[in-house]
Amino acid sequence: MKKIILLTLLMLPSIAYPFMQNSEIASLQKEISHLPVGERIAFWAEKFIGTPYDPDPLGEYVTRSVIVADERVDCMYLTFRVVELALSDSPEKAVEVALEKRFITRGRMKNGKVLNYEDRFQYAEDMIRSGKWGREITDTLAETVEIEGSRGIKTVRIIPKALIPQALKKLLSGDIIFFIKAPEKRVVGEIVGHIGIVKQQNGKVFLIHASGKKNKGGAVKKVLLSDYTDSMPFIGIKVSRF
Repeated sequence: MKKIILLTLLMLPSIAYPFMQNSEIASLQKEISHLPVGERIAFWAEKFIGTPYDPDPLGEYVTRSVIVADERVDCMYLTFRVVELALSDSPEKAVEVALEKRFITRGRMKNGKVLNYEDRFQYAEDMIRSGKWGREITDTLAETVEIEGSRGIKTVRIIPKALIPQALKKLLSGDIIFFIKAPEKRVVGEIVGHIGIVKQQNGKVFLIHASGKKNKGGAVKKVLLSDYTDSMPFIGIKVSRF
């Protein structure tokens, strides 16, 4: 009998469970409501540490047409979700924030399914330009240089890799870092190649990010930002702040 039960369980499709129940999310939202928004963003980013990387090329949340897909995350979904949780006081309000922020116009839902994900932000540089994802503070952190843009964006100003150490002491918890690709390495015109969240802790600056690749997997990690930028494949950064 035990063998039959075991074989039956092995034949069942895998079930994805959320990283946290809504009741626990609501309780934590209430508990940290007094904190500045940046601290709340970093708090939620830390809650995702260890979460598996989403291998779906589109993003599982897009393929499933859902707002909440916390079981597996990529760098864009992680950024979306932690900001939405930080800017709301309930799981339901976080969904409303998502419908306003993930989309160039506004998201629409019916029966729990998103109807217009084709209108979502697909390029992270468009998130910066929209103003929906914080105020860009790149120019206030360090010297910047101008590089070639793409997709109708003539040029962009970034903090080059060599000057990132100038910016470290000015970064705050919850700042969103957009890592910039070299023009010759762009595949579909993307300027931003990765996104992460800053966490200031005990005088050190950490990066919380979905570390992985669509064809290789990975997980959300917390690393020293200086260690990451020293060896990263990107040529610089842009930064936004709520």
